[in-house]
Amino acid sequence: MSHSQLQTPYFMIDEAKLIQNLETAKKLKELSGVKLVLALKCFSTWGVFDIIKPYLDGTTSSGPYEVKLGHETFGGETHAYSVGYTAQDVLEVADIADKLIFNSQSQLAHYRHLVEGKASLGLRLNPGVSVAGQDLANPARKYSRLGVQAAHIDAQVFDALDGVMFHMNCENKSADSFVALLDSISEQFGQYLDKMQWVSLGGGVFFTWPGYELEKLAAALKAFAEKHGVQLYLEPGEAIITKTTDLVVTVVDIVENEKKTAIVDSATEAHRLDTLIYDEPASILEATDGAPHHYVIGSCSCLAGDQFCETQFAEPLQIGQRLHILDSAGYTMVKLNWFNGIKMPSIYCQRSSGEVVKLNEFGYADFKRSLSQWSV
Repeated sequence: MSHSQLQTPYFMIDEAKLIQNLETAKKLKELSGVKLVLALKCFSTWGVFDIIKPYLDGTTSSGPYEVKLGHETFGGETHAYSVGYTAQDVLEVADIADKLIFNSQSQLAHYRHLVEGKASLGLRLNPGVSVAGQDLANPARKYSRLGVQAAHIDAQVFDALDGVMFHMNCENKSADSFVALLDSISEQFGQYLDKMQWVSLGGGVFFTWPGYELEKLAAALKAFAEKHGVQLYLEPGEAIITKTTDLVVTVVDIVENEKKTAIVDSATEAHRLDTLIYDEPASILEATDGAPHHYVIGSCSCLAGDQFCETQFAEPLQIGQRLHILDSAGYTMVKLNWFNGIKMPSIYCQRSSGEVVKLNEFGYADFKRSLSQWSV
């Protein structure tokens, strides 16, 4: 099946590019001794987990359904975390999770009896320092609800804990800044870490970014683990799937109001939500910076400000032309929605052999069923 035969919009995951990232992850593991668990909140397309499983140690989750998905489709270690568990949530995941991490000391006190003897118990700590480009994604932002701050710790809780989790990065591309975070954690929490069996340092460490100082990161992780006598974990999401996937769309109209807008058969609010939430313009494969033909790449939704980007092309765009929206794996497929009743993109994987495999497609029945199954 050739790409030209596929109906847009669709996601195309490139196996060769995915393996390239995974080989970097493998090298990090070998150099540092760290274990890596895939962050399903970023990427949960389980149809390609058979490609990822040989390289990683398991999955980590932010809600009960992700725990179940990781356990059923990935295997290895299953880490369960939630900002706010219900008793039913804990009961549903305690038997299938290897590690169950609570967000607060109060949740730990309420539900630990449901976990003891089953999963390894953990608690999220908030170091008050972080590297995050936007406040919305900053775990250590003012008044943060995420984890226990050092000043609020009841030291007695650590007597019955097996491990702790930190998450204080978002697309951190600097090994030096991560080392500084490790030093801060060790200084603030070292007395507690020395009692632990394992420590998860969360995700957001962009070790597959071009030019990242992988050896420096690995050395710091190894030294930290040896200092405190713990097994370290990282929870990569974007680092695993960055630059592996295009969202392929078709220009369905071109309108002009001082600027030309090429309207495509997709929408940021429905298919690439983080573009809208974080105001981070997408990149288009066919575009050329500084070229003479300027276009807004506009969505087909009714939201006035819903657009992918503004960019330039060497030649005028044509109705029916396809465009490739680059780096469209992270926080896209996990956030797909039916806003405006817009057709949801199909999901494909191009294997290293060149074969194109369909992973999923969606139709009107899926849209209808997502809203109601019965009439009153």
